[in-house]
Amino acid sequence: MFHVNHEPGAQIHHTDPFAVPTGQRSPVRRLRGRLAAPVTLWTAPGPAGLTVSSTLVADGDPGRLLGLVDAESDLWTAVEEAEVFAVTPLGPPHRQLADRFAGLFPSPGGLFAIGHWTDTPYGPVPADAGGWAGCRLDTVREYGWSLLVEATIERVELTEESEPLLHHRGRYRELD
Repeated sequence: MFHVNHEPGAQIHHTDPFAVPTGQRSPVRRLRGRLAAPVTLWTAPGPAGLTVSSTLVADGDPGRLLGLVDAESDLWTAVEEAEVFAVTPLGPPHRQLADRFAGLFPSPGGLFAIGHWTDTPYGPVPADAGGWAGCRLDTVREYGWSLLVEATIERVELTEESEPLLHHRGRYRELD
């Protein structure tokens, strides 16, 4: 037997009904959430990819890149095998792409089935990205619940200047 709701309309929650109550959340996770982070897409030959919001670039000769990735991700398996990967800073038009590679949005046909991609020796990159970096894996170690990936930047391709997509307090943000 079906239950029929005779009240008009549906109720949409303004908060996540499955979220851990504020008082029970990890203070470290709450601190991390208050730090705005760039949203990047890491890809590797295979292809494999993952949205990563913990990326840091260090200038030098050579330039270096650090990031925290999930040890159980398909991306890490591909990076470990290929020893190279591409990092693409994402912009506001890439919200759905970021969610897809984070596993939050459906990807019928696979992660790379939608959109236009440019093949590189480091992995595919979105054709409409404002730039990307080709990286060679140097070292990796467990760091918290993630892997700290250290790499040398071997190639940088920059096209047009673009606004960044940021992650702050569980949501995407843009610069005003």
